[in-house]
Amino acid sequence: MLKIALITPAGRGSRAGNRATATRWARLLRELGCRVRLVGSDEGPAACRLDGKPPDLVVALHAFRSHAAIRAYREDFADARLVVVLTGTDVYRFQHSHPRVFLESLAWADALIGLHDCLAEDLPSRFLPRLHVVHQSALPLPPGSPGPVKGHYEVLVAGHQREEKDPLRAALAVRELPVDSRLRIIQLGGTLDDAWANAARDEMAGNPRYRWLGDLPRWRVRRWMARARLMVISSRMEGGANVVSEACVAGLPVLASDIPGNRGLLGNDYAGYFPVADTAVLRDLLRRAEAEPAFLDRLRRQVLARAPLFHPEAEREGLAGVIAACGLTP
Repeated sequence: MLKIALITPAGRGSRAGNRATATRWARLLRELGCRVRLVGSDEGPAACRLDGKPPDLVVALHAFRSHAAIRAYREDFADARLVVVLTGTDVYRFQHSHPRVFLESLAWADALIGLHDCLAEDLPSRFLPRLHVVHQSALPLPPGSPGPVKGHYEVLVAGHQREEKDPLRAALAVRELPVDSRLRIIQLGGTLDDAWANAARDEMAGNPRYRWLGDLPRWRVRRWMARARLMVISSRMEGGANVVSEACVAGLPVLASDIPGNRGLLGNDYAGYFPVADTAVLRDLLRRAEAEPAFLDRLRRQVLARAPLFHPEAEREGLAGVIAACGLTP
């Protein structure tokens, strides 16, 4: 039975995307017949042993934040295969701000995993033969989930508030709309510092079309997805956001910033893109979605056409393909 150590910089109890990915992959890898241990990147190589034996495969999420752990695992488990999973901040920030650390992690890896189809555009060509795309999966909304409410046209923003997400862009876009607009922004997700929390509270105080509900459990997020008419993904950088996968499987239309991480999930021909941080264009798209049912239906058809990419079976087979590329068998 293949022994796998799955490393993440997000600790136990975290609702960060890296932790959610690691937890889901642990389940999928077990379905493939593997033994899996989920380990924090600060726990050290000893925590990766299974029944006192070294793992056959180490899968490390985040080339930059897990760099020290990757180096330690490579040194301690010289015979194990190593897979490094690339995040958005890895590729679109740390590759440029900390190139030595980023490139060392990639050089030590036997295989690389990217989470969207456009990642190859931004990686050094020498690493492309090792790159495998594994789309993050999502489950359908449960039967009987609530539908949109009457009166308001609710637009969902879901994700932790940090600079990379440009989290208040949708709120800015619904300021000073005509009184006949029913648009309302519902924002879900925690904050990493008081500055973002204060900014969200200030926005609520001055913008009656905006509500920030904070960090909610997964089941409540899914209820809001069922209730919303539209979702906004305004990120400045993304490695392949799982919330996009969830929206596609749910048939929830998306307005998304035109970045590789979104194009690599929604496709180059998707009709709902806006330039990064362009409040005016986002406002126009929101108003169009509210006023033109045909436009919203077009977006819904496009996200549903992408949904098969994000089924759990496809993600599980993607992971099996990476294992095989490392010369291993589950």
